Amino acid sequence: MQTITIRRPDDWHLHLRDGEMLKGVIGDTSRHFARAIIMPNLVPPVVTTADASAYRERILAALPVGDRFKPLMTLYLTEHTDPDDVQAGKESGLITAVKLYPAGATTNSHSGVRDMDKAMPVLERMAEIGLPLCVHGEVTTSEVDIFDREAVFIESVLDPLRRRLPELRVTMEHVTTKDGIDYISESKANLAGSITTHHLIINRNAILVGGIRPHYYCLPVAKREHHRLALRAAATSGDTRFFLGTDSAPHIDPLKECACGCAGIYSSINTMSCLAHVFEQEDALDRLEAFTSLNGQAWYGLPANEETIRLVRRETPVAFPAKVETGAGPVTVFDPMFPLFWEVAA
Repeated sequence: MQTITIRRPDDWHLHLRDGEMLKGVIGDTSRHFARAIIMPNLVPPVVTTADASAYRERILAALPVGDRFKPLMTLYLTEHTDPDDVQAGKESGLITAVKLYPAGATTNSHSGVRDMDKAMPVLERMAEIGLPLCVHGEVTTSEVDIFDREAVFIESVLDPLRRRLPELRVTMEHVTTKDGIDYISESKANLAGSITTHHLIINRNAILVGGIRPHYYCLPVAKREHHRLALRAAATSGDTRFFLGTDSAPHIDPLKECACGCAGIYSSINTMSCLAHVFEQEDALDRLEAFTSLNGQAWYGLPANEETIRLVRRETPVAFPAKVETGAGPVTVFDPMFPLFWEVAA
């Protein structure tokens, strides 16, 4: 039996939803993770510091008794976001980042930005005060193929923005392409990227081969195999610019298993087991702590956690539930399509 001990991890991209769904899934994160950057794409979205404060209180109220977990709040960038409110949120310690959703890019993104020029006042203020911008890096124009949207976003939106505001700190969230990995790797400063658990494991065949499998459908959509391999190489490299952001995104099964299903994969419950498997495959277990517990913390200017967790490699597979039952309905758990032998010790 093998064991490894690492500092308690943080999740730098997480969807908790709200209401009964929040109550049903929060424990799967707080059991293993000390902190998480919370996505603001609720209905209605979290657009002001007051919205974020109220949402934070709902998250804390939903925590299982005894769990110590700190939600790191974000604001949803719109073309009308008030720079003074953003600055006040940062100075209060409540706001960790602002999230850019191109309008229509993913779940609940219709209030997002259509004209970057209209968002420049707040982006300029963020550059001045050192507040990071987290980006969903895809264009949404209909003429661009869905598998090319990340690469086109880098060329047409992100690179011009960074040339215009080189002091702005940008996190490319859920990077899915070699283009994204290369762009971050070649950058001089003020750019980092989060990588999800599921994009390290699946390529687009998982969604389409043998029938349409909606529980592997996410946005950004999984890409070709050479992109997945580039993600794995970056995640396991030890490069401090890459870190874990699960993008764990619960939807109830009826909203996934329908004619127009929602995008999102729920992985909070088994992420650490999946990651240990991937890093073991890459002969990089000694770099797992950096990816989950050091790199993102340094990027966001936060100390690494003093608490630790212990991962144990069992002789028999770990039995994770196929579904999580929530008050909102059942949520299917990410299936990596291979047995998992690593588990977080109690």
